[in-house]
Amino acid sequence: MKFYSTRDRERRNAFSLKDAAFMGLAPDGGLFIPERIPQADMARVEAEAAKSYADMAIYLAGLFFGDDIPADKLDAMIRKAYDFDCPLAEVGPGLRTLELFHGPTFAFKDFGARFMGGMLGLLNGSSEELVVLTATSGDTGGAVASGFYNVPGVSVVVLYPEGKISDLQESQMTTLHGNIRPVRVAGDFDDCQALVKAVFADSEFRSKVRVTSANSINILRWIPQSFYYFYAWCQWKKATGNDRPVIVVPSGNYGNITAGMLASFMGMPVGGFICGSNANDVVPEFLKSGKYVPRDSVRTIANAMDVGAPSNFERMMYLYGEDYGRLTSVLSGFSCTDEEIKAGIRELYEKYGYVSDPHSAVGYNAIKATGAEGFWLSTAHHSKFREVISDALGREFPVPEGLKAAMSKEKIFTPMAVSLQDLEAFVKKVYERS
Repeated sequence: MKFYSTRDRERRNAFSLKDAAFMGLAPDGGLFIPERIPQADMARVEAEAAKSYADMAIYLAGLFFGDDIPADKLDAMIRKAYDFDCPLAEVGPGLRTLELFHGPTFAFKDFGARFMGGMLGLLNGSSEELVVLTATSGDTGGAVASGFYNVPGVSVVVLYPEGKISDLQESQMTTLHGNIRPVRVAGDFDDCQALVKAVFADSEFRSKVRVTSANSINILRWIPQSFYYFYAWCQWKKATGNDRPVIVVPSGNYGNITAGMLASFMGMPVGGFICGSNANDVVPEFLKSGKYVPRDSVRTIANAMDVGAPSNFERMMYLYGEDYGRLTSVLSGFSCTDEEIKAGIRELYEKYGYVSDPHSAVGYNAIKATGAEGFWLSTAHHSKFREVISDALGREFPVPEGLKAAMSKEKIFTPMAVSLQDLEAFVKKVYERS
């Protein structure tokens, strides 16, 4: 399978899987997309999903990567990565949510990060050093740190905004140590993301330092996120008899929902998508007006969605041929305030006894407001947002043992200003010491 940039409409420059994965971002600044979107046999998908999530993922991954990775190695890597489930839970009558928080860092990012960590290990080999550079607005950092921890030949530099993620999220990425190098940036997520993009745009720097990204711009993070949509679809169809659900996706950088769209292009039937947003409603506003206007992000209680310039917007538009009418025929937007998010958390608990994190509560609010027949994605465990949950519900809840362990360890990070020069010097030092 070859890969092309979203900005290379004439497909003049093809890239191998290894090149696309290691570059992260295409040389022209675009995002990589596969040369073709393989079609999944939905009967085969259902049969494999009935065995396990890993079996289904092995089939789907083979459609993209089977020509590049030996089948036995791909099989072993995926079985190691996906030793946890993602049930479509029935919250109440007619209310279902796909719980994506049963992995090691209790967030949906585990699905992409663990796959990518395993794949880079297979593609890279321990003889070549590689720095994985990524930015996080919340859960990506912990998932990438966990997914890449002790991967031979790989060091991880993860940027996160000072004071704008939860204490637990910070603990998950700053307590592993080893090959994980967290950087606390005196800015917001958009600053962190802009720094990462600037590094990838610096061809002179990249000629000296092998660096790639673990954000959802990277194909090895993005493509495997499409797999759990198939798994959810199988569970939905079995539970309801309906094979065209509307899927609500709490959205920040739009990698998650764009992965769902990829699944639909692969042949998974869907009734449509709804992108759920907080006050950073750049895409919902675009869907109303047809004008895409990125802006500075604002801080909310659903901090992982505090993104004012989502990177995957370009990939989403590419999939739909830059056709606004075609996109809006399958995608609608929804946004809510912090108070509405807290109201959703309270309603889920008081009516159904279900404790939801703030991002997933946006999904519930969207289902309730639109009356859509479908399900929403629950993207993180509520314990990662204890302060928000305590404020909304007036009580504390037990914290899973896996999260308690991270909270008890020493945090080690490097403070940094919003400075490309400082970041490149730090990355170069990490690379040379690897």
